Amino acid sequence: MQTTDTQFITTVERHFLEGKRHNPHATSEFSWLLSGITLATKIIASQIQRAGLLEIVGEAGRVNVQGEEVQKLDEIANNTLIRCLGYRGNVGLLVSEEDDEPHVLSDQPDSGKYIVLFDPLDGSSNINANVNIGTIFSIMERDPNCTSPDMKARVLQPGYRQVAAGYVVYGSSTVLAYTSGHGVNMFTLDPSIGAFVLAQENIRMPAEGKIYSVNEANSRQFPEGYQQYLDWAKTEEAGYSSRYIGSLVADFHRTLIRGGVFLYPPTHKSPNGKLRLLYEANPLAFVAEQAGGMASDGRQRIMDKQPVQMHERTPLILGSKAEVEKVLSFLPPAGAAH
Repeated sequence: MQTTDTQFITTVERHFLEGKRHNPHATSEFSWLLSGITLATKIIASQIQRAGLLEIVGEAGRVNVQGEEVQKLDEIANNTLIRCLGYRGNVGLLVSEEDDEPHVLSDQPDSGKYIVLFDPLDGSSNINANVNIGTIFSIMERDPNCTSPDMKARVLQPGYRQVAAGYVVYGSSTVLAYTSGHGVNMFTLDPSIGAFVLAQENIRMPAEGKIYSVNEANSRQFPEGYQQYLDWAKTEEAGYSSRYIGSLVADFHRTLIRGGVFLYPPTHKSPNGKLRLLYEANPLAFVAEQAGGMASDGRQRIMDKQPVQMHERTPLILGSKAEVEKVLSFLPPAGAAH
């Protein structure tokens, strides 16, 4: 029998604050920041559900810093996150995949303690096909030792310095998964009360999973080791299945729940990979590792990479530990010539 007693409802913010015994960042101040993200994603979810009615499906008529056609919903999602986080008081910088430069909210160490990075609407090219899309976010603490007047320098921190990270996937239900370094927790948006409600605590990614996810149309452009892995995975002996949605958040969400591996290798056209290190690879790597999984660029741990550019790209191998290690076994070891 279901109960409507609100004392049994655990929201994201409440759950986060209940972990204060283990997490020095679990403060009401940080929870207020987190509530800005959840508010923004609830607004974005509502806009996506009504996109056809509001005539906000399609291209916006401009190209972003990544060289990609901007969708109308990209702009809406980006502006929504900036508005909802712009008045949280403890955010110094907002950094979006869609924008050339960081949004400077505060240059004061006390009032600008945190840096929030985000991909406002991952997979937006799939909007017209009604495919699951999502929002990815990463939160870092401002480095007190970095006094450079160049705001980009303050953003360029390796992934292991993330304070929290997560994603929201918009589909048949709207689901949020996040970590603050003490496991991965999942919440589902309950439209009847307008809140993300705890669905599952301490999610563990299956250690193995015979599913690989990659755009095989590009496989002949992949380095030889990746091609050898795919040839092996398709053998009757290996027995793998292929599942590829083409939306990173959706593909990773399935991998988190069911196990397997997601691949976005380098290609002849994009030798440094195509996914963004700061907005996509780092936050999902943090979630994967906290769930017992693994993330690599084929040569090193994703979260150990020192970014040198705000919109830096990277190859990505992400998923169950045993499956990532299997892919790596086909690749040259770190330090070997390409």
